[in-house]
Amino acid sequence: MTLDLVVLYEHPEWQKPLFSALQRRGVRFGKCDLKTAAFDPDMLPEAPLYFNQASPSAYVRGNTRAVPFCLSLMRSLELGGARVLNGSRAFSLELSKSAQAALMRRLDIAHPRTLAFNDVDAALAQWGDAWPALLKPEQGGSGARMYLLHSAPELIRLLRDRPDLWLPDNLLMLQEYFEVDPAQGIVRMEFLGGELLYAMRVVSHGAFNLCPSEVCNPEDGASQCEVTETKPAKPVEFHPYRDTPAAAVEAGKSLMDAGGLDVGGIEYLEARDGRLIFYDINANSNLRAPIGQAFGFDPFDRVAAFLISRIKGV
Repeated sequence: MTLDLVVLYEHPEWQKPLFSALQRRGVRFGKCDLKTAAFDPDMLPEAPLYFNQASPSAYVRGNTRAVPFCLSLMRSLELGGARVLNGSRAFSLELSKSAQAALMRRLDIAHPRTLAFNDVDAALAQWGDAWPALLKPEQGGSGARMYLLHSAPELIRLLRDRPDLWLPDNLLMLQEYFEVDPAQGIVRMEFLGGELLYAMRVVSHGAFNLCPSEVCNPEDGASQCEVTETKPAKPVEFHPYRDTPAAAVEAGKSLMDAGGLDVGGIEYLEARDGRLIFYDINANSNLRAPIGQAFGFDPFDRVAAFLISRIKGV
């Protein structure tokens, strides 16, 4: 093997800071663009270590084939003896918000009531009158195709007028809606190798796309990958959060460990009654350089160092 590492990716911009950090450290790595690729299971693996950076939101960029290809490739790699960071188990969890809710229930972590469905009548029969509620795709990502709904007729009308919302997998979800202090927003914790890397408060101003990448949510608000249906009143704000509650960090660690995630982001909100409500597990962790710098380090260099440690340990 001439390579130490192969990075699996789909977004053309998100991985550039990581690639630069790996180059600075002299890592022999390859890039596998999941949009246009092929593999022979008998010829794998090409490197002892792979790092999955695919995103569930690939379909909103027209790259619907990237996710199933990535899953198939990783399964073959794992069976072939390669170590895959954020491999098929972690990625499968990220692709299923209902599975995330089930994992939180198993770990006794507070989370929103969640209902997955493939038929509107069946959903409404079980959901009852718990409005408002959030409509989400089962395979979410970057806030794509999310709506805040206030009634059953609103859901019926929306899906009648927008049948494309069933894509990519014909599964949708209703999820319990919690009001939060708009000035405080939600909290996203980034974990690396089982430990908290940093946390940040994210003030959305009504947006659903809370992707931390500076490509998606730059400081000037001129997003290059806006995929949500709701346009925010102001650019999404990201602030370093130094006083993350110990209980939140422990819950995040438990989710990372139980979900098989090597790198990832865990999101939670603070309900009006003071409870911490966890609602999202992200295996594709788009780091935000200014937040890391506020804590005194380059987050991408930290990931590169982590990958090097895993290369040595393979």
